[in-house]
Amino acid sequence: MLTLTQDLHDRIVAHARQDHPDEACGVVAGPAGSDRPERFIPMLNAARSPTFYEFDSADLLSLYREMDDRDEEPVIVYHSHTATEAYPSRTDVGYAGEPGAHYVLVSTADTDDAGPFQFRSFRIVDGEITEEEVRIVAAYA
Repeated sequence: MLTLTQDLHDRIVAHARQDHPDEACGVVAGPAGSDRPERFIPMLNAARSPTFYEFDSADLLSLYREMDDRDEEPVIVYHSHTATEAYPSRTDVGYAGEPGAHYVLVSTADTDDAGPFQFRSFRIVDGEITEEEVRIVAAYA
């Protein structure tokens, strides 16, 4: 199960809506080994595409160095789908290189500024997709 704060949930959704019609992407880092998402890090979709996302390799390298310096890891890797449901595509599965991460997808298909939208989380390990429950809390205990 993915547990995250309402604030982080809202920031991920806002980023997805802001970048629409292109896919948005980013990471939420947390203390290594904690499985607790804390630091919201929106990234630039280097592909600038409505059907594909790609992290800029230099930005990604910089992010991983920064997380290493802060003793953090990517707890959530997120992106949006602009025309399809919030479910990992074959390309998404191929890019899923963090077996411990929660892969969050937000669908902005058929939405306007007020909603509706889909917000779903998955574990992707060795090409196998498992959907998980999302629990939104006001704050971590």
